[in-house]
Amino acid sequence: MADPRGFLKVRQRETQPRRPVPVRIMDWKEVYEAQEKGVLKSQAGRCMDCGVPFCHQGCPLGNLIPEWNDLVWRDKGEEAMERLHATNNFPEFTGRLCPAPCEASCVLGINQPAVTIKQVEVSIVDQAFDNGWVTPLPPARLSGKTVAVVGSGPAGLAVAQQLTRVGHTVAVYERDDKIGGLLRYGIPDFKMEKEHVDRRLEQMKAEGTRFRTGVSVGTDVTWEQLRRRYDAVVVATGATVPRDLPIPGRELEGVHFAMDYLVPANRVVAGETVENQINAAGKHVVILGGGDTGADCLGTAHRHQAASVTTLAIGKQPSAERAAHQPWPTFPTLFEVASAHEEGGERTYLASTVEFVGENGKLTGVKVAETEFVDGKRLPKAGTERIIPADLVFLSLGFTGAEPAGITEQVHAEFDGRGNVARDGYYMTNTEGVFVAGDAGRGQSLIVWAIAEGRACAAAVDKFLMGSTILPAPVAPTDRAIAVL
Repeated sequence: MADPRGFLKVRQRETQPRRPVPVRIMDWKEVYEAQEKGVLKSQAGRCMDCGVPFCHQGCPLGNLIPEWNDLVWRDKGEEAMERLHATNNFPEFTGRLCPAPCEASCVLGINQPAVTIKQVEVSIVDQAFDNGWVTPLPPARLSGKTVAVVGSGPAGLAVAQQLTRVGHTVAVYERDDKIGGLLRYGIPDFKMEKEHVDRRLEQMKAEGTRFRTGVSVGTDVTWEQLRRRYDAVVVATGATVPRDLPIPGRELEGVHFAMDYLVPANRVVAGETVENQINAAGKHVVILGGGDTGADCLGTAHRHQAASVTTLAIGKQPSAERAAHQPWPTFPTLFEVASAHEEGGERTYLASTVEFVGENGKLTGVKVAETEFVDGKRLPKAGTERIIPADLVFLSLGFTGAEPAGITEQVHAEFDGRGNVARDGYYMTNTEGVFVAGDAGRGQSLIVWAIAEGRACAAAVDKFLMGSTILPAPVAPTDRAIAVL
């Protein structure tokens, strides 16, 4: 184990420092600074090596957290990287973007602040890349089987890397001009700079994975053509259909889905020229939805130097402490202050949006009312209406499922009642040889779930192609581990 008395000697949880707000809102670089090595070691040393490490069950990937905490404490960085990569293809993504359900399950968290698992994770992989320890792992031999993976987000990339490494010839199809999905164009650089995506892609290319950008499957090439060309097809297109808010004034100029704001902003940061980009400079901005995407809009608006930013959430403000109905080791809903919230803006809870107000077809404000609960429903309370001035509104209300993209018509794969591509217990749709992984099959979820599903789906595809598999399968579509594939 790590320091046997570490959790007794170091009781304070110390996370990575953030750059000063006045400095960081002037650029698009990552908010966090690297942590001093001695502090990192002492934080890793707080891991208790408890008899039953509940962090394992909190992590969908089953990360071997106590093991690599111990190795970090012992200054064995390369071995720590190997243990980390044994369960996670892309710890540089999860270490920056995952909300860390593992930390909510940390045994130390019962009566002390939890171990800084996420911070240790990202430090391990960053050190590994800096020291050249991350190298390609090409297959020893080729199987002669071919697989098409449609979508290059974390689920699709995990599927592709796992299948490439066991010898299949894998081609990843992406409709955008660059690989990465929402990692590339949905996540702002202040949360994850794109060099982290690029250096992992270089490893995958060296291993043999092939990438096809600018190809919209369903139109440029049909799903049926992919079925005829490849031995298996994996749908990993994500859950990209945004949830709308059909209230009066929705048609006004200035009301946009969050991704219509974030994607062009990311392209501009990458050096591209975007015509008619939505820019919040000098404008009053209202964001509907208090989740991660809303926080991304908030941080982007700060960097655009918006005049004001208000975030509205229809529900109650979460508690700062665990609620009684969310006991340890469950993943609780807590009030969190993301880096974007530190930078400014107003957060309002129990706010029901009633109407978008405008003049001459342009948005001028948002009419809101207090939320009241009637028979379990959240409704606007009469007599509490007020208008918030707004030049821009971003709808950050989540996503309703995968885009159809000809899947049903071309390969007869079915969708379930939640808008997801239906699948069985081994990730296969009702069409033989067509699989689905990640948000396209489970609905909008965490990046750690996308990678876990990608790894498990790869095992299912490998067994379908070869009759057996040596690939690990951390999760099933039912969120239960697959004991034997």
